Amino acid sequence: MSPALRLVLFDVDGTLVDSQGAIVSAMTASFQAQSLPVPDRTEILSIVGLSLPHAMARLAPDKSDQEQSALVAGYKQAYHTQRLEQGAASSPLYPGAREVIEALHVKPEVLLGVATGKSQRGLDALLEAHGLERYFITRQVADHHPSKPHPSMIETAMAETGASAAQTVMVGDTSFDMEMAVAAKVTAIGVSWGYHDRSALSAAHQVIDGFEHLPETLANIWD
Repeated sequence: MSPALRLVLFDVDGTLVDSQGAIVSAMTASFQAQSLPVPDRTEILSIVGLSLPHAMARLAPDKSDQEQSALVAGYKQAYHTQRLEQGAASSPLYPGAREVIEALHVKPEVLLGVATGKSQRGLDALLEAHGLERYFITRQVADHHPSKPHPSMIETAMAETGASAAQTVMVGDTSFDMEMAVAAKVTAIGVSWGYHDRSALSAAHQVIDGFEHLPETLANIWD
């Protein structure tokens, strides 16, 4: 009898890659271009994971829809420019991420996917920069879904792969990831190295402190 299907979904920013420098820089450029006060670093990182319109609504709640849309456009342009200039260096992988992805990928019963607030263009460019295109069978991005913590990304990933909720795990660094997992009725694994404090991951079934702990954690959940 073949092993049961497993689906592991990863958030990207703050989970797979450390993109905080690029995010803060692009957000700073966007606000400065509109002659607006720049939110502080902690405030900017608190919205990572949300789709950009939702993020801007939180960072500039007193601004009109038109002004918020201009901030979104400015952020996209600044981030894209940085990525072209710096390549993979703008969002380096966290220690152990590649090794764990490769180790999980070789297991025939394990499927890997992504559920991210990034755009399709941004995700595809990131995966290409790091040579990770072949590992993720399902890629859910902000272009096609409501913002986290709505469960749409996870539900679509399960539908695409044929995995059930009991067979699915969401790995992420923010409260939005954990709440999305709970809404989709899948297991939530928080990571402590990302952009939300460990205390914000209260909805997680378990929190890990390094990528090297993920395989054992998954084994314990599924066994």
